[in-house]
Amino acid sequence: GISGKSQVLYALVFTTRYLDLFINFVSVYNTSMKIIFILATYATLFLMFYKFRSTYDSHHDTFRAELLVVPCGGLAVLVNHDFTLLEVSLVCAVLCNSIAAVHRSCGRSAYTWSRLL
Repeated sequence: GISGKSQVLYALVFTTRYLDLFINFVSVYNTSMKIIFILATYATLFLMFYKFRSTYDSHHDTFRAELLVVPCGGLAVLVNHDFTLLEVSLVCAVLCNSIAAVHRSCGRSAYTWSRLL
């Protein structure tokens, strides 16, 4: 199944990565795809946590995202090109995206993550 915490992490990634949507206009395609990615991610979260809440098993979704997102935010503040909100959020999005990708590729079992952490 889909990990709820991983989807929340992807929602954070897409929201922070696409903050330039309100500042820079590149093309209609680029803007529409960014909006579609954000809306699809939040729609998936809505369906998982509200519409199909009875089918979501939180006991098997043991990914401790908060232990990794907070250091990513701190690292994004320390390591960036320009100290602006947009740049810091972009660096945080890149770091959180790598965590979400590792979580997806390593599996979602409690045993796997207990060994890694």
